[in-house]
Amino acid sequence: MAQQATCDIGLIGLAVMGENLALNIASRGYSIAVYNRTTSVTDAFTAGRGHQANVVGCHSLEDLVAALKPPRKVMMMVKAGPAVDQLIQTLLPLLSPGDVVIDGGNTLYSDTERRTKEVEAAGLLYVGTGVSGGEEGALKGPSLMPGGSKAAWPLVQPIFQAIAAKVGPKGDIPCCDWVGPRGAGHYVKMVHNGIEYGDMQLICEAYWLLKHGAGLSNEDLAEVFDRWNQGELDSYLIEITRDIFTVKDPETGDFMVDRILDKAGAKGTGKWMSQLALDLGVPSTLVTEAVYARCLSALKEARVRASTVLTGPDLNTHDDPLTFIEQVRQALYASKIASYAQGYVQLAAAAKEHDWPLDYGAIAMMWRGGCIIRAQFLERIHEAYRSQPDLENLMLAPYFATALSNAQKAWRHVVATAATIGIPVPAFMAALAYYDGYRHASLPANLLQAQRDYFGAHTYERTDKAGTFHTEWLDLRRPVTGGHPKGKA
Repeated sequence: MAQQATCDIGLIGLAVMGENLALNIASRGYSIAVYNRTTSVTDAFTAGRGHQANVVGCHSLEDLVAALKPPRKVMMMVKAGPAVDQLIQTLLPLLSPGDVVIDGGNTLYSDTERRTKEVEAAGLLYVGTGVSGGEEGALKGPSLMPGGSKAAWPLVQPIFQAIAAKVGPKGDIPCCDWVGPRGAGHYVKMVHNGIEYGDMQLICEAYWLLKHGAGLSNEDLAEVFDRWNQGELDSYLIEITRDIFTVKDPETGDFMVDRILDKAGAKGTGKWMSQLALDLGVPSTLVTEAVYARCLSALKEARVRASTVLTGPDLNTHDDPLTFIEQVRQALYASKIASYAQGYVQLAAAAKEHDWPLDYGAIAMMWRGGCIIRAQFLERIHEAYRSQPDLENLMLAPYFATALSNAQKAWRHVVATAATIGIPVPAFMAALAYYDGYRHASLPANLLQAQRDYFGAHTYERTDKAGTFHTEWLDLRRPVTGGHPKGKA
């Protein structure tokens, strides 16, 4: 039976995220046509919603397209990769010029760059949008980061901003705005995910320091994270970490966190950010260390074997646990600032590379609610870029420069303590190394350039005159006398 064109938007893919987004859209008063490749999934989704005239189940893509009011808007919530290309090729002959194809998956930005051009060449519009917040966010209000064909934005804006999370004093600022052309939206979502990797690793390191460096129990940890969530670390990840420490396993009665194997998984977006940072030549060290930490955790069996062979210092607890707790809090906040600074530096480098007019303050507001990294802290980032849109590095904004200065003593003490007692904190260390490297006007790369020129004639620049130079090091080298430096034994 032919469908009537009554629906505002169509959605393909009724896995957890797609299902919850569809429910969110319907709950905002928009009519939605849904389709899943497995017909029984579509039927199961619509079966309990017969009273909802604005949810229409479709058994074919033809039916879905026929159910949509022009210009048609079709959102794909399917696994990123070849499946998206195949679906686009199937949809294009069914759609008309001016219709909009939307990819809401965790897609590599370069695929979205390519697909935008291909779909536009066919006379249609394309949107690649980041969607963050997990299944709860998808249902109640996610953070949405759309990019692609600019002409598509007025067509999808009312729906997207209606379903997005809301923030601000009046709770009326949607965590959704146009990001930029082609793959900009998916790139911003990737950086969001990379920052998420860093945030989670830093919190895990803080947990391990407090557990083994301050001797805190799970009850103590829940109290600490609850206090932290009431201050400048107020965030979704701190909040859920607090909750995790209160949950006990119904089977054993033990704390659930202690029954979970220390072997982390990953879906790849953190790795993408790290790889692309290397391509751009920007030091996104926090996400890289966070990815490597997950890789190291996955070597569980090897680590168990190594633990019987390799030695280290005793895990002595701090003499003053209360002071150490506060020092860890300050170190966590300082490291978080460095992590976000790196993320924004990478965004700026990518924007320059791809000619994307990114609004960094607006991006902070998109992340302020609905998404996994949502935090009060993002208000400060928004303010920093509103005050100085061309801010070179977030650490240079007056608020953050002062915060880093205030936390510096504690930050260094925590990193030194971790090294002394043998607790691995790669993300804390990377954050401090980035801060120290960035604040120095001079670095030992002068020697590195000399080495490169010595063995490979790669040339170098000079401090005292312009140009590119090469030295015949073998011809000019002088014999070493063999004496001790400064004549001391």
